[in-house]
Amino acid sequence: MRYLPLTDTDRRAMLGAIGVDSIDDLFVDVPESARRDGLVDLPTHAGEMEVERTLSALAAKNLSPSVAPCFLGAGAYRHHIPASVDHLIQRSEFLTAYTPYQPEISQGTLQVLFEFQTQVAAITGMEVANASMYDGATGCAEAVMMAHRITKRRKSVLSGSLHPHYRDATETLVQFTNFEMQSAPVDADGTEDLAALIDKDTACVVVQNPTFFGHVRDLTALADACHRAGALLVAVVTEVVSLGAITSPGEMGADIVVAEGQSIGVPLSFGGPYVGLLATRQKYIRQMPGRLCGETVDQDGRRGYVLTLSAREQHIRREKATSNICTNSGLCALAFCIHLTLLGEAGFSRLAELNHAAAATLADKLAAVPGVTLVNDSFFNEFTLRLPKPAAEVVEALSAQGILGGVPVSRLLPDDPAMADLLLVAATETNTEAEMDRLVAALTEVL
Repeated sequence: MRYLPLTDTDRRAMLGAIGVDSIDDLFVDVPESARRDGLVDLPTHAGEMEVERTLSALAAKNLSPSVAPCFLGAGAYRHHIPASVDHLIQRSEFLTAYTPYQPEISQGTLQVLFEFQTQVAAITGMEVANASMYDGATGCAEAVMMAHRITKRRKSVLSGSLHPHYRDATETLVQFTNFEMQSAPVDADGTEDLAALIDKDTACVVVQNPTFFGHVRDLTALADACHRAGALLVAVVTEVVSLGAITSPGEMGADIVVAEGQSIGVPLSFGGPYVGLLATRQKYIRQMPGRLCGETVDQDGRRGYVLTLSAREQHIRREKATSNICTNSGLCALAFCIHLTLLGEAGFSRLAELNHAAAATLADKLAAVPGVTLVNDSFFNEFTLRLPKPAAEVVEALSAQGILGGVPVSRLLPDDPAMADLLLVAATETNTEAEMDRLVAALTEVL
């Protein structure tokens, strides 16, 4: 409370109004063992310039992708964002607007979300999309719960090559339901047979494409197997730029598509905020979570936008709502919408081509390093390498040379010894050939 302009008299008056004797009385339900004894190890006060210097020194300890060659991926990717995107989203009517509780007076906000939905449906190959989710991981959990509502079945099958964070988020959100989660073994080589795990109780199969390890797969046969058994296929995409080059999940038969939209218009930002995409078939629209913006006409025949089928707990449905999402990632959805509009269909495909070309070039260079093996026989802009020593040690050594060389798989799967020597490497349109050569030289030296 040191930075609040309250006197002891103010505090006594507030405590008296509440009916307690001390501030400590407000925390009686917190066990003593969980309470901090004394202040944290920070100065009790400092001037503004001193605080700025201290925080800047702490920030300088991070090796930022903005100043170093960056080959990080694993669900968050560095892409170029046109300056016009940030310029537009920083207009006050966008930057300060909150979720529209009286939506029909917010026609600009609703039109943005309507256009966003149209774009998401187009790139995923689906018939309808919602007005965004928090992020890809929580969107995956929402898709699983949606599949259970549709099929009335208990079991979900999660691919062994699903991003570990998506698996964890899904298991966390589903744990208080009566659903059963079956996770396939970790699949680094891309050979798992998920169709064999489908039975009469299976509500859905959740599969990522490209996979966590970078493999590109054809989901058509798996979709057919799901549909024959009365189950749904949930397709997860963590790198949305891949949809500019790879056959869309909808075309391959997916029933629900979940994606992380960060790669379009949203910076890395040390992990958020991001924007989740969710699209599905028209026949499942009433079980779709979150919000849906629709187009209509007013009493004078003029075009307008409305929130429709908005079965949120804050509106009408309470505990029967399809989702308890309290808002949508509106500003990030706007950034996504602007960036994708600037790219256009041809530009989006060209961006995907540049990403794949960069990754193919880098993979060839790294696979030629003695002791390094390329695990993938297919990939988009991310692939897995097997190294002759623990990948975490290699990444630390590369970092000491000013290179963000990739993500050790052991960082996300720490309990699996077989993952220790695997390294995820991503290349995007932002990586130059000089940066690639610098990584190759540094990796050769480190190994």
